[in-house]
Amino acid sequence: MIRLDKFLADMGIGTRSQVKQYLKRGMVTVNQETEKRPERKVAIETDTVCFQGTPVAYAEYEYYMLYKPAGCVSAVSDGHYKTVLSYIKEASRKDLFPVGRLDLDTEGLLLITNDGALCHELLSPAHHVPKTYYVETAGEIPKQAVPLFAEGVSIGDAKPTRPGVLEILCAGPVSRAFLTITEGRYHQVKRMFDLIGCPVSYLKRVSFGELQLDESLKPGEYRALTAAEVSSLKGGNRNIIW
Repeated sequence: MIRLDKFLADMGIGTRSQVKQYLKRGMVTVNQETEKRPERKVAIETDTVCFQGTPVAYAEYEYYMLYKPAGCVSAVSDGHYKTVLSYIKEASRKDLFPVGRLDLDTEGLLLITNDGALCHELLSPAHHVPKTYYVETAGEIPKQAVPLFAEGVSIGDAKPTRPGVLEILCAGPVSRAFLTITEGRYHQVKRMFDLIGCPVSYLKRVSFGELQLDESLKPGEYRALTAAEVSSLKGGNRNIIW
């Protein structure tokens, strides 16, 4: 059960004060009856709430996979750059945020949600959630980088990095590789490749935990996660509208 004014405000109908004005004007119905009391409790699973005749479905949590393009910031708001949230056009919730961050010039998989508990689980250093990146570098990646990264390397922080898995796809003037790490230090991937003399020229995250970047998405496109994808990230049942 939830207050009617909170129900409508959560779903982006307006602020709590605006919603109360809509209620006074008779613009809201509950189970086909006009309701003017903001404190009215509604059952989100069974009651039918309409605003100006249009049903409003309640989603407690929303989950989106965004193919983050280069040139936007992983933030809710920014005074200089376009944000990743500006690409999410069809969300019901207004309290979404990116889970973690990708650098301004980095592309790839970014999870957008309002599920704080899931965010904590995925980002907690204690959980060591793997993240895989496709990397292109200027310069030939040496074969010895594979065991070097597997041991963990010093990139100037107090502690060496945790072990990483490097798969070299092509080594030459322009090298290509996959790197899987379980941390999210500042510019970590770039700093690891700088250490071996191979500056990163292109970087894209292709997986986060069990979640794989949807190959059908283009930069700037997004889609809602499936129930199976959410379960793979956290498990358990939640009140989600798919």
